Amino acid sequence: MFSLNNFMPETASSMFSAYASFATFMMIFRSMANDFIPDPLRTYISSSLSYLFSPLSGLFSFYLTLAFYEYSDMSRNQVYDAAAVYLEKKIGPATQRLRISKTPRKKSMGVAIDRDEEVIDTFDNIKLKWLLVTETKTGNNNRLRYFELSFRKKHKERVMGSYLPHVLAQATAMKQEEKVLKIYKRHILSWEDVVEDGNTEWGSINMEHRATFETMALEPDLKKTIVEDLERFVSRREFYKKVGKAWKRGYLLYGPAGTEKSSLIAAMANFLKFDVFDLELASIRSDSHLKRVLLSTTNRSILVIEDIDCCKVDVQKRETEKKSKPNTKTGVTLSGLLNFIDGLWSSCGDERIIVFTTNRKEKLDPALLRPGRMDLHIHLSYCTTSGFRILASNYLGIRDDNRPRLCGEVEGLIKSTEGTPAEVAEELMKSDDADVALQGLVNFIIKKKIETERYMNKLKTKKKRRRRRRIRNLFNFHLS
Repeated sequence: MFSLNNFMPETASSMFSAYASFATFMMIFRSMANDFIPDPLRTYISSSLSYLFSPLSGLFSFYLTLAFYEYSDMSRNQVYDAAAVYLEKKIGPATQRLRISKTPRKKSMGVAIDRDEEVIDTFDNIKLKWLLVTETKTGNNNRLRYFELSFRKKHKERVMGSYLPHVLAQATAMKQEEKVLKIYKRHILSWEDVVEDGNTEWGSINMEHRATFETMALEPDLKKTIVEDLERFVSRREFYKKVGKAWKRGYLLYGPAGTEKSSLIAAMANFLKFDVFDLELASIRSDSHLKRVLLSTTNRSILVIEDIDCCKVDVQKRETEKKSKPNTKTGVTLSGLLNFIDGLWSSCGDERIIVFTTNRKEKLDPALLRPGRMDLHIHLSYCTTSGFRILASNYLGIRDDNRPRLCGEVEGLIKSTEGTPAEVAEELMKSDDADVALQGLVNFIIKKKIETERYMNKLKTKKKRRRRRRIRNLFNFHLS
């Protein structure tokens, strides 16, 4: 008679015996394969089997993963940037690793997820898992960063059509609410990495420069011209589209050193709420590298190239360029810079402003100065009486109804002496007492006026001596 109790031990024993035999066979087979099959052939067989069976594994997977890399081709990935902002508000108690930062003037600490950290989000009863992945290439500091978003495959259409637009919209609203402007500076990578990946990495900090048009020591008419030009530019999206031009504008700020060119750039950024990208042309390897840098900047931003006359790019007049020896060094060429400003690549992006600064406008090539490249030329000159009144109000709180006697003396000296706003501001900062500060400014201007007159007299004396020498030489030539 059939007995279950008698059958169970025999079945278990048979299964154990079969497993032992199979394990022994696999050990012998593996040992023989290692001894008789070459390593390249074993690697080929393994990769072939993985290729054949990988589609089958996908069929039985219920989850889909989307990857959002920091850079898409040669420009920043907007979805990556939006996810970085959006996930700051999704950090929960289950998060184990956070990245904390704080700038000196920021009241609260910034909190963001760190590498290999997961954040769980829900949207319309859909559970979604975000993961920040950071990979470092061997032999250099070039980092590859990307977000992974995992969810059930059946929700693909809702995630792509509704959730990701929701993330973009929420990130935009959070940026506008915080109104924290950034100033970006390029990380210098090895040239091989730049060529290989097209990765032109920018690092950023909060821009805490508080300059505004109200605090700038500019002539009222010039200030009004700049503000109206900026307002007209940002309000003409449809106009630029209609006329078929790239939505960008170029400014040239020129004048002596110390005339607040950098402060004016900060005032423009604060007025428009635009981020600032500070570019050093000396760090650019080639014209193609310059194009990658342009594409890596964001919309609604100001690209700044300061002291362009001092860059290694030969932007001086081409009459002198022809006389000089050809430049055999690698770097940015004048042609590449011109194409960068208003060529085909300049249309890759919207609502962008390019600002150049120089102390010597006359040294620049006329091709750089024409409209379309540097549309508005802004001359920042020495301090005027109206500029002094603004600085006195900013630093000493002097208004029209409480003007000290020395203000009139200062204004009279400023009309006849060249002093920059930076020099005037430095003297006003030396004391909180208005009378003491103004007296110091009067002494400074008088001293500078004497030094200027002495210098001009020396120049006149040298010119007279040269003129007499030429006359004497000419006279001696005729006598001979």
